[in-house]
Amino acid sequence: MKRIDALRIIAAQTSDLPVVVTCAASSRELAAVADRPNHLYLLDAMGLAGSVATGIALGIADTDVPKVVAIEGDGSLLMNPNVLATGGFLRPSKLVMVLLDNGVYGATANLPTYGARIDLGELATAAGWTVRRAADPEELAARLAEVLSSDGPVLLHVRIAVGNATDVPKLLQNPVILGRRFQDWLESRSAEEVVR
Repeated sequence: MKRIDALRIIAAQTSDLPVVVTCAASSRELAAVADRPNHLYLLDAMGLAGSVATGIALGIADTDVPKVVAIEGDGSLLMNPNVLATGGFLRPSKLVMVLLDNGVYGATANLPTYGARIDLGELATAAGWTVRRAADPEELAARLAEVLSSDGPVLLHVRIAVGNATDVPKLLQNPVILGRRFQDWLESRSAEEVVR
């Protein structure tokens, strides 16, 4: 399964949830699949999707917004593995991280990450996260539905093939505008829940 295939499955199940996605090909490919205001693309902020999503999960703890989903790559998570310890310590119940693990840094000629010898799912388990795994589209769809209805923090460790999707345009929007769009969406989502 390629990253873009995994992102299609994730997008199909998260249209009404806040989604924080790591930089580079992950952001570009998700925007190509479904560019929505509930997506916060962290352009040029490698390693921070989990941290931002943790903050959002803590911020929505007392709201009816059910989950926040972080989409990370193995290389990105290895830039900031502290997010696993932080999530395990703070235990935000609404936090789901989907780790798309292809074993390489896709933006740097597919140089290998440490993921080939270090099981990032086991690292998350050691930090106190619930971990589920998927390796094909059917498993991903089933496990994602499962973790979206589980108490967090939950990490869904997804093995994907090496390679970026071709003919995906660069994501050249202003990050400030993208951030504002996401913030407006999240505020309106929270307001809708209050009215109900």
